[in-house]
Amino acid sequence: QVQLVESGGGLVQPGGSLRLSCAASGRIFSWNAMGWYRQAPGKERELVARIPGGGRINYADSVKGRFTISRDNAKNTVFLQMNSLKPEDTAVYYCYADVRTIDGVLGSNWGQGTQVSVSS
Repeated sequence: QVQLVESGGGLVQPGGSLRLSCAASGRIFSWNAMGWYRQAPGKERELVARIPGGGRINYADSVKGRFTISRDNAKNTVFLQMNSLKPEDTAVYYCYADVRTIDGVLGSNWGQGTQVSVSS
């Protein structure tokens, strides 16, 4: 089993910044990708940013130039630096990790979500 623990969400004013962290733990052998999705009330969950094992980083058009995804390979941790936040960024943000465990199990794993609220 792989566990994802998210932190860093909260309430911030428009134009502010937040940094989300997601630490993956468990019997991880390798990873294909880690990243972030978000879901606003009544909306479909959407990809925010994704950092693959060997490919190019992907960002949603709505966050390009404002958000930066990075990871610490040694700690199996992915970060999302969010700058110039807008009210439309308000959502629950979910960390995910596509990993292979040392038992050879492949799968996508999700965190429980962290609330990001951007409001005056």
